[in-house]
Amino acid sequence: MRVWRPQAFLAFLSVARAQPAPYPNNSYPIVNATNPGGLDNAISPPFYPSPWIDGSGGWDDAYQRAKQFVSQLTLLEKVNLTTGTGWMSDACVGNVGSIPRLGFPGLCLQDSPLGIRFADYVSAFPAGGTIAASWDRGEFYRRGYQIGAEMREKGIDVMLGPVVGPLGRNPKGGRNWEGFSPDPVLSGIAVAQSVKGIQDAGVIACTKHYIANEQEHFRSPGNFEDQGFVDALSSNIDDKTMHELYLWPFADAVRAGTGAIMCSYNKINNSQGCQNSYIQNYLLKGELGFQGFILSDWDAQHSGVASTLAGLDMTMPGDTDFNSGLSFWGPNLTLSIINGTVPQWRLDDAAVRIMAAYYYTNRDKAAVPVNFNSWSTDTYGYEHMHGQAGYTLINEHVDVRQEHGMSIRLAAARSTVLLKNTGVLPLTGFEKFTAVFGDDATENPLGPNGCPDHGCDNGTLGMGWGSGTAWFPYLVTPLEAIKNEVLRNNRVVQSVTNNWAYSQITALAKQATVSIVFVNADSGEGYITVDGNAGDRRNLTFWQDGDELIRTVTASSNNTIVVIHSVGPVVIEEYKNNPNVTAIVWAGLPGEQSGNSIADVLYGRINPGGKTPFTWGKQASDFGPDLIYDPTNGALSPQDNFNEGVFIDYRYFDKNNATPTYEFGFGLSYTTFEYSDLKISKSSAGPYTPTTGQTIAAPTLGNHSTDPAQYQWPANFTYVRNYIYPYLNSTDLAEASKDPQYGVEVELPEGSTDGSPQPRIAAGGAPGGNPQLWDVLFTATATVTNTGKIAGEEIPQLYLSLGGPSDPKVVLRNFDRLSIQPGQSATFTADITRRDVSNWDPATQNWVISNYPKTVYVGGSSRNLPLSASLDLGGY
Repeated sequence: MRVWRPQAFLAFLSVARAQPAPYPNNSYPIVNATNPGGLDNAISPPFYPSPWIDGSGGWDDAYQRAKQFVSQLTLLEKVNLTTGTGWMSDACVGNVGSIPRLGFPGLCLQDSPLGIRFADYVSAFPAGGTIAASWDRGEFYRRGYQIGAEMREKGIDVMLGPVVGPLGRNPKGGRNWEGFSPDPVLSGIAVAQSVKGIQDAGVIACTKHYIANEQEHFRSPGNFEDQGFVDALSSNIDDKTMHELYLWPFADAVRAGTGAIMCSYNKINNSQGCQNSYIQNYLLKGELGFQGFILSDWDAQHSGVASTLAGLDMTMPGDTDFNSGLSFWGPNLTLSIINGTVPQWRLDDAAVRIMAAYYYTNRDKAAVPVNFNSWSTDTYGYEHMHGQAGYTLINEHVDVRQEHGMSIRLAAARSTVLLKNTGVLPLTGFEKFTAVFGDDATENPLGPNGCPDHGCDNGTLGMGWGSGTAWFPYLVTPLEAIKNEVLRNNRVVQSVTNNWAYSQITALAKQATVSIVFVNADSGEGYITVDGNAGDRRNLTFWQDGDELIRTVTASSNNTIVVIHSVGPVVIEEYKNNPNVTAIVWAGLPGEQSGNSIADVLYGRINPGGKTPFTWGKQASDFGPDLIYDPTNGALSPQDNFNEGVFIDYRYFDKNNATPTYEFGFGLSYTTFEYSDLKISKSSAGPYTPTTGQTIAAPTLGNHSTDPAQYQWPANFTYVRNYIYPYLNSTDLAEASKDPQYGVEVELPEGSTDGSPQPRIAAGGAPGGNPQLWDVLFTATATVTNTGKIAGEEIPQLYLSLGGPSDPKVVLRNFDRLSIQPGQSATFTADITRRDVSNWDPATQNWVISNYPKTVYVGGSSRNLPLSASLDLGGY
């Protein structure tokens, strides 16, 4: 008899019983890609068994060491390694249990993707969506390495970042700023370099949120004000869109070696993300050859056995709900192994994947004991905060910042985008009367960390809100930095930082030689609502009356510079066309050195070279489908159909012939550049060969008893309240399960427990996918000349037209950042890989090069592409 807990079974039932029979030859299209209307109530077909790690792609040494370690573990120790200890049960936001017998202290998992959350003496780095504007591989790597180094020195094993989900389907998405860009290639390069930096520092990178987690509203099932219970939103995506857009940067992260991936809150094609066997087993572990472990977002696990068989390897924070004291895993995972519901190899594989990531990143050599506490800045306190147990030293206040502030200042300046300049910039510092306006120029009256998780919009905006934040060690404001510039030259500088003080604003603007207006737009995670914005933005206008502030200043000042701190695009067409607005600068979310970074640009110490990583539209409707702010299905899952397919951001604008205010990839400089002499050279890579053959059988490591008496609570054990342990509370399995329906026979999904050799997936073969996808087919070169009078940095961009009727007009495929002296030239060199010129074919479940003509374009933005050439694809 096979049994599992009914709540686990019922959570799976809504997925498994609605699915069609498996397709022949391992062909698993998500939906009919040629019929976007088919996205209504889309389904995600089952795929079992969960693939097991094989050590490919440079993971073999870590794999062998992990197998050796796991072979020594008891069943209880394996469960301890895969199950979180519960919210606020240990020092970090997530922890798995220790294995004292082998000297293994457990693992500490900690936010966030821009610095350490809930810790003192740490740095606050620029957000992902800001550093993306640098278009600089070196900056991506450096930022990742420095954040990783700080994590390492605090004793953190797993950094919960970087982010490529959300990708940024709609600019109102609350957490877009945590990621990089709505373009999959820019995001893919940024995430790969970030992963390498983080893990070179000796910390496991956890790339998130997997996948299609594109809005905050209804991301999880729950009760909503005035709406009652609403199930988690389902992101419904066709197969082609999945591969060519949302999966693309995850493939880059996997190829870069990311040790962990976090499954998301939302459903994908009506299957919950953390128990979606197609997304986790087929796409991630199968096709992409992911060697690390999948962990749940916090409380994103909704079942026990179902999520285990669907590929989940670690549950976070371990309890069914924060501080419930109950777990889908823990003792229930122990129970499911000894009663035969889950095969031992599945638990062994989860444990091996965790330890392989541990060894792959050299955690055994880099680890230091955890020396901070997420729940208190006090030096002494409870080791187990929720359980109020173990009063001891909990915070050593270790300063891990090193000299990172200097890098943060430079990185934010190099990520600043000059959108408009009539010649007023750079400033000299000798302007007779400088006036600074806006709440965004100054301090939050409550202090830089005065709002929990930065859940407010008071003072200058250095980061958004939510779990993706860090504490500021300090926050240099723009007003402070500008005063330093002006007073150095004994000129006049005054400010009005109350956005509603219209008469005072008008009076000061009339006196000013130059007026600098600071405005912002914020967003964040959905558990916090700021000014009516429940995570996602309600609109694309400025906050804190920012639009009226600009209008008031420009009505009295004909030399107004607008500086924008924002989570993404804002509607600014009015100010682009206003002659009294002489310059517009986007500074993003710059982190702790905000004021110094913007002063470096405004006063010419840094020549701006950043390019916008997203499109600025004339109105919100220009971006395509809106977010779902109201449930569409009653208490059932709101259905979010991604009918636009791959056409988001600039691709959507191009398809609909919509003129943006500023296009993707746009950015001015204090100098000028010209492009010439595009050349294409062809490589001899040969044709593409699908992966064939079979895997090995699933390894089973060690033995375990099926006697429940072996898994009871130890004698004289000190129990911490609501801590998640692996022990059973009875030798009677029905009693141990606390389930009145225990023993009801159910049928497991077909193939879910099959540990025999399995067919390899044709598009797979190594971490990231078939290795031949990265064969270089062509290399493009072009000359970029600085035609101005000062040194500057230009970001040449290579786009492709794939030529098909359902393809975007152009898609970004490569870029570089070049530093060029005045009057000099530099050579832009960019490889074009097989993946770059391919489309996903749902019928064959593989990448193919279509017969449509392919054209290369090179230039300074997605709509400034003066150079072009055709590709000869013969032989490929």
